Amino acid sequence: MVCSAGNPLRPLLGFGFFVQGFRGFAWMAVTFFLKDGLNVDPSTLQLLQNSANLPMVGKPLYGILSDAVYLRGQHRIPYIAIGVLLQAVSWFVIALLPLSNVSIITISIFLLLGNFGASIVEVANDALVAETGKQGSSPKKSQSSSSGELQSFVWMAASIGGILGNLLGGITVESFSAQAMFLAFGLLLTIQFFITASVHENSLNLPRNSSNFGIQKQFKELSLALQKPEIAYSLAWFASSYAIIPVLTGTMFFYQTQHLRLDSSVLGLSKVFGQAAMLLWSMIYNKRLKLIPPRKLISSVQATMAVFMLSDVLFVKGIYRNLGVPDSVYVVVFSGLLEVLFQFKVLPFSVLMAQLCPPGCEGSLMAFLMSAIALTTIVSGYLGVVLASYVGVSGDDLEGLPRGILIQAACTLIPLFWSSWIPSDVKSQQKKNKKEKHY
Repeated sequence: MVCSAGNPLRPLLGFGFFVQGFRGFAWMAVTFFLKDGLNVDPSTLQLLQNSANLPMVGKPLYGILSDAVYLRGQHRIPYIAIGVLLQAVSWFVIALLPLSNVSIITISIFLLLGNFGASIVEVANDALVAETGKQGSSPKKSQSSSSGELQSFVWMAASIGGILGNLLGGITVESFSAQAMFLAFGLLLTIQFFITASVHENSLNLPRNSSNFGIQKQFKELSLALQKPEIAYSLAWFASSYAIIPVLTGTMFFYQTQHLRLDSSVLGLSKVFGQAAMLLWSMIYNKRLKLIPPRKLISSVQATMAVFMLSDVLFVKGIYRNLGVPDSVYVVVFSGLLEVLFQFKVLPFSVLMAQLCPPGCEGSLMAFLMSAIALTTIVSGYLGVVLASYVGVSGDDLEGLPRGILIQAACTLIPLFWSSWIPSDVKSQQKKNKKEKHY
């Protein structure tokens, strides 16, 4: 166990990551509200969804602040509480706005505010996981084991939240207004705020950080960490493996809802299946896969993504339908898996970064990682809009979609050519770093 009995850290992290996963409930409502309420086209939908993630790019700054600036003697819990409060305010405002005053600009502003709060929460939670994973209650346990155990635990919590959030979202989006769903999620965030505010950091038994730096010093520490080849090259590969893929999420959403006329509950079940796969993945990783070299595991996930994209080409061409596989079954199983496959490699990579991270800048480095994911995902979404325009697909004309997916699959395979940038033996790298530091 990474945490001792009676320590509220696990329940706090568990509920926090659960709510983080449950955000799919509100975002399911946002997607249908933009499509049906504001009548946006596929490219605009994808642009809005990706642009709303811009606050996530600032995560390194939030991480440095939480590493360096203590609020009332605490440097994680207050940031979680502030972030949760910002989210609650944003969703309550969206829920209570008169329908006549709701516009694309208005909802975008408050979605940005909500994601700003969510990014602060994620940074503080990730930092707690990273620094707690460095301490093992038993000397017999390796750092990799303890770090992977807590990472798997919070991923399970996020997956369970995602399962429930997307299941309820798919069911209720047809029966309740989007504003009612926003209000319900705001109430859940209010509960999280009061739970977080009731916990003091001293009760979490966190490892004492001897490097309590100021902001300027923390920037320097992060800079030094990023100059380490094993960290710099790994991050470069990871970022490029996302940025190079032009995703077609908006176009596929319109294909499934407008062309195939699939019910929202099917899309909800698809996300539920994906989150269930995430939960199973975290369990399998903790039990079987965490000892596999990171390079081999992450590269395998990347190649699997390309295979699933090629399967989407057959789906769009109607081949599975001709073989007797209903469109709804394919969307639930394969589309759900493909959506979460993009996140599968985050778990082993975040464990790798936690192991390579120098003491004292866990929040900064993990925030930099999450920021890189956010930025490259936005770039990927924008490239998807360009690709959709290039192959000539729109809400009414989807003839070029198979060609677009083929290009997407080819781009997914390209990062495998420089996968050697990911360390294959973390323990050897750590020993090498210790020797260099000693000399």
